[in-house]
Amino acid sequence: LKMAFRLTRVLRAQGGFLETLGRWTRDSAGYRQLGLLSEDLIREEIPGVKEALSRLPQEEQDKRYFRLKRAMHLDGKDAVLPKDQWVTEDSDVKYLSPLIDQVQLELKELEEYNHRA
Repeated sequence: LKMAFRLTRVLRAQGGFLETLGRWTRDSAGYRQLGLLSEDLIREEIPGVKEALSRLPQEEQDKRYFRLKRAMHLDGKDAVLPKDQWVTEDSDVKYLSPLIDQVQLELKELEEYNHRA
């Protein structure tokens, strides 16, 4: 019972069970050890993603391409980056999802417009 109480306190302090579980899942997935951001894993086949990628500034597209190529190279060698180069929770920024949301909204509006016409 004491251990369950301590665990509950720890989970509350860290933002709750689901947030803790999510953080553990992301950390154990291994993509951060390869230098990838979580949004680098979004597949281009998802509707709107290819268009969203094309709307990124060229510099951001180049950075994403570099991260993906480096990760494939490391994975092929069964290696990871040195720990000081791993992506952290704070540096794992959402750079693509706002654009995906915008593109999907535009696609939905276009579909509604075409159904009215």
